[in-house]
Amino acid sequence: MKTPRSRATSRTNQAFIHCPKIVLTAAVFCAIFAPASSAQEAGAKEAGLRQIRSYIAAAWDTLTRSLTDCKVIVDPKLAAASVLYIPVDFDVPADVQQMQKRCNVQVKHLPQVIHKLGEVDTSNLEPPGLLYLDHKYVVPGGRFNEMYGWDSYFIVRGLVEDKRIELARGMVENFFFEIEHYGAVLNANRTYYLTRSQPPFLTSMILAVYNARPMPLVSSVLKDKAVGEQDRAWLARAYEYAKRDYALWTHEPHLAGSTGLSRYYDFGDGPAPESVKDETGHYRQVAAFFLGQPQDMWRDYVVPQKAGEAHVGPLFALQVCDSSKTMVQAACDSAGAASLSADYYKGDRAMRESGYDVSFRFGPHGARTHHYAPVCLNSLLYKTEKDLELISGLLLLDEESAQWKKRAAERRERIQKYLWDGERGMYFDYDFENQKRSSYEYVTTFFPLWAGIPSQEQARALMQHLSTFEKPGGLVMSPNETGGQWDFPYAWAPDQLVADEGIRRYKFDQEADRVSYEFLSTVAENFRRDGTIREKYNAVTRSSETQVTAGYHMNIVGFGWTNAAFLVLLHELPETSVTRLADEQTAKAGSGR
Repeated sequence: MKTPRSRATSRTNQAFIHCPKIVLTAAVFCAIFAPASSAQEAGAKEAGLRQIRSYIAAAWDTLTRSLTDCKVIVDPKLAAASVLYIPVDFDVPADVQQMQKRCNVQVKHLPQVIHKLGEVDTSNLEPPGLLYLDHKYVVPGGRFNEMYGWDSYFIVRGLVEDKRIELARGMVENFFFEIEHYGAVLNANRTYYLTRSQPPFLTSMILAVYNARPMPLVSSVLKDKAVGEQDRAWLARAYEYAKRDYALWTHEPHLAGSTGLSRYYDFGDGPAPESVKDETGHYRQVAAFFLGQPQDMWRDYVVPQKAGEAHVGPLFALQVCDSSKTMVQAACDSAGAASLSADYYKGDRAMRESGYDVSFRFGPHGARTHHYAPVCLNSLLYKTEKDLELISGLLLLDEESAQWKKRAAERRERIQKYLWDGERGMYFDYDFENQKRSSYEYVTTFFPLWAGIPSQEQARALMQHLSTFEKPGGLVMSPNETGGQWDFPYAWAPDQLVADEGIRRYKFDQEADRVSYEFLSTVAENFRRDGTIREKYNAVTRSSETQVTAGYHMNIVGFGWTNAAFLVLLHELPETSVTRLADEQTAKAGSGR
């Protein structure tokens, strides 16, 4: 008999149905043992959301890329020839040979074996191009026509929710391929990303796919061990790659000083190529911003130049204007030139590895990102350590499991020491160079909840600040309006999902339901108006209209992780809230609003 429940934890997260003498996976056996009407009832309750669900289901195919498709090579961010790069020790596959002829693209081998990030001088890889992966993958959409490091975790969650398990598993396999042949999980599979990774979600992806694996049929549960052995072999292989991914973040130069915590760091130097060619005028805008501030703010980031001096990146003309010379237009004289400093570019690149480009969280335009131990990164590494503890335990590697448990405990202690502010009741990034916490309130303060780091008392203190971020359209990134897309007033699906699941983990279900509903209804209402799902939303106006002035200005249609988060959050809502959302959308559609 099913225990009555006042709310639904995710329908797909109800992992097991208990039957006599055996535990059966719900995804496989519901059709045998569960009431036949349950799926029909759920479908009826979600009737008002049918169009958006259909859009998302179709989008998985629209956003899927494979090497049978000519458009996979195209890079909307760069005006360059279409080139596909293959690992130097890798034979050109037959499907690539066929695509080369059919799509008129160049296929080149990389110049050397790559063991780690930064080993290849990417400036010598001209023209830049796509890096080969051996499985299909889902791209975010629009200008992002490749497989991204952290987008893919949320996309995998959505694929699992929509029962697209093989596609999800193929994406995880692609990350194994990246580690094996390109040295790490990459920002994305383009040559100009061979210098950096992205927030480490690999073990979370592995477990999402592993926990969604199909079980053997009822008749063979007790006697056929083949499927179980295959699952275990896959998990053992995944474990080895996950350890290699983890090692990237726990060795120099990814260490945050003497804190024992980690930082974001890009191995490349100078301007990020995709920014120079795609984010028109971005670095000029950054230089202008700094030069408009007091000298003690810009002296580390802007370097005056003299003729013949070496510099990093483009030069920007400096002018002195005398507005008294004319009433119509200021008369200006040349005052030389300046360039952004090498340290600024390091910070800019590290900000891109963090995924939060652009926000002012790590200083203006993210210039000091590499000088911080971030809350998000170290929460993810704690989660990774706990995941590796679990996986090694499943593989009966008891000594290794104990070591992962110890590492996680040590990281938790350091997070509590450096990142938790007891007086303010929030987690903040730590400036390890100046040995002080940031005061920049940011939605990543909820990452430790998702990872299970704080005590219940700390979680209650943190929840007192929910109103700092909660707006009519969901959780805003920060209360600071900087012009960056990762600041006020924007809500992003990945942080919405992480925060909501963290809040729910600590049993603040009412609050999690409310902020989930605010975001879901914003996405649904905008979809009803224009038939699209976007990269980000204005959480104040509950619209997809954006006015970003720092970094790229677009609000891309697609959109992989928003599609995925919509599915996952919807399935974590109580049934009464799902029905309410569906009814609201039906009523507004009927009234023409």
